[in-house]
Amino acid sequence: MNKTREDSSEYLEKKRFFDSLMTIYGRKTILEALQDSSTAVYRLHLAKSNKAASILDEIIMLAKNKGAEIIFHDRQALSRISKNASQDQGVAADLQLRGYRLYDEFLRSNHSQKNYTLLALDGVQNPQNLGMIIRSACAGNIDGILLPQKGNAQIDPLVIKASAGTVFRAPLLRCKDLEHALLDFKKHGALICALSSHAKKELKQFSPNAPCIYVLGNESEGVSSEIFNLCNEKICIPMNNGVESLNVAVTAALIAFK
Repeated sequence: MNKTREDSSEYLEKKRFFDSLMTIYGRKTILEALQDSSTAVYRLHLAKSNKAASILDEIIMLAKNKGAEIIFHDRQALSRISKNASQDQGVAADLQLRGYRLYDEFLRSNHSQKNYTLLALDGVQNPQNLGMIIRSACAGNIDGILLPQKGNAQIDPLVIKASAGTVFRAPLLRCKDLEHALLDFKKHGALICALSSHAKKELKQFSPNAPCIYVLGNESEGVSSEIFNLCNEKICIPMNNGVESLNVAVTAALIAFK
C-alpha cells in the first residue's frame, strides 16, 4: 500500500515537473532564450539531419553551460516535440521558468496571502497581442496571466518577439479550461471582472478589496457569453470621439498600470 502511494506521489511530481516546462522552437528564438541569464534549460532537442552552422554551435555551447541534457532525434520525432515542423528549424528546447506553472499551484501558494491581480485571456488569438499583454503584465502590477491551452494564441517565436523576451520572466498560469479555472478562483474568494463597453462602472472607479481577475476577450467578439455570465463585476473604459473599443493589449496595459 505504501509502495503504491509512493509510486503515485512520484508520478504526480514528475508529471507536474514536465507540465511546468515551456517548449520553444526556432534557432534565433532559442539562442536569445539561452543568452538570457534568467532562463534555465532542461533539454535541448536537435534534429540529426541538421547541417553544421555557427548558430547551432553557439546554441549547443550555451545549453551545455546551463547544464542541459542534449538529445538528437530523427526529424519526425523532433516535429512531435516542437509541434511545428515547418518552423522549428531542427531545434527545440524545454525551458524551466520560475513564472510558468499550473494555475492550481498559484492558488495554493496564494490562498492566505495578499489580494492578487490577474489577467485571464478568453480567446486572444493574435500572437502580437499576446506578446504585448505579457510585456505589460510583466512590467506592471499584475501577479499572473491565466492562459488556457485552447482558444488562445500559444507561446511561439512571434509571441516571444512581441513580448521583448519578458515571456521568460512573466508569471504565466496555465489551465486547460478557462471557465473551470475561473470557477476555482471564485470558490477561493476572487472577483471575476469582465471588460464591457456597456458596463456602467468605470475602471478608474473600481477598487476591489479582494483578489481580482480581469478577463480580456477575443479581438473581435470580446468576452464569450459563458465567461461573461460567471463574472461578478462588469466594468468599462470610457471612450471619447466615437471610439467604440481599444486594442486588447492596450486594455491590458491600462489595467496593469491602474
